[in-house]
Amino acid sequence: MRQLFLSRLLSVAPILFAVSLFTFLLTRMTATDPVVQILGPGASAADRAEYAHKLGLDRPLVEQFFRWLADALRGDLGSSLYTALPVAPTLADGVSVTLTLAIAGMLLALLIGIPLGIWGAVRHGSWADRLLSTIVSLGLAVPSIWLALLLSLAFAVELQWFQVVGYTPFAQDPLEWARGLVLPAVALSVHTASVIARQMRSAMIDVLRSPYVHALRARGLPQRLIISRYAIRNAMVPVLSVMAIQMSVLVGASIAVERIFAIPALGTLLVDSVVRGDFPVLQGAVVVIATIVLAVNLATDIGYGLINPKVRAH
Repeated sequence: MRQLFLSRLLSVAPILFAVSLFTFLLTRMTATDPVVQILGPGASAADRAEYAHKLGLDRPLVEQFFRWLADALRGDLGSSLYTALPVAPTLADGVSVTLTLAIAGMLLALLIGIPLGIWGAVRHGSWADRLLSTIVSLGLAVPSIWLALLLSLAFAVELQWFQVVGYTPFAQDPLEWARGLVLPAVALSVHTASVIARQMRSAMIDVLRSPYVHALRARGLPQRLIISRYAIRNAMVPVLSVMAIQMSVLVGASIAVERIFAIPALGTLLVDSVVRGDFPVLQGAVVVIATIVLAVNLATDIGYGLINPKVRAH
């Protein structure tokens, strides 16, 4: 288990390096000139050259990248070209909100998807199973962004049960914080819950047909005990990989949902940094997102080891 953890952890460094290099080159290939964005198109060539020198944008690209990389290894992601605020604390505030939305969506999806998948597998072939398949198909067909717009219109604008836009920090008002998460979490969870339910149903059907389950039934164990003690644990092994993929998808989808509900988080920072050509913020945000995805994959590998002894032994 320790060897598995260390091998996965060591593979993170080259991936983050490749992501950092790709993001750096991609930002420099854009047509957006941050100096022109800041000074305006009417600035003289001399003023633009002086300001570019002040920001360090006139240095060779190799020097810019490795200078940024050396600072990033010390936890310094630079400062915004527009606000002059440090990037790391700014991203920390935005990432905390984005992760809160993504985790809330995932928890809700698990609470819905896993029981539905078990329910469909136990009643495989019945009308209940066919009803579940129809519901799952509908959930897979509904885009999270479209659902977020409908939820906002119905429950925030028309019924006024929730706030239309904005975000209340937990420290300020825990109840309003929780109410503000309901609509975004529901919008994010529907598609993920459908994916998890479909995968859980398929895995449970395979497990319930396995020889060891037949042996447990022959020994007289009740169906409920077989499902709760043996079948669910084994069926969760393939579901974990789906959860890891969906968690990464939720992080990306939450960025779009944030814009619909006007939640000041990572999505706002990303969009603003792209429009304005704020290279440090954009680079830092992409690296942070990549780190989150790698952390989710690492946690999934650890979960495999805890559930599957065969993986733990390697």
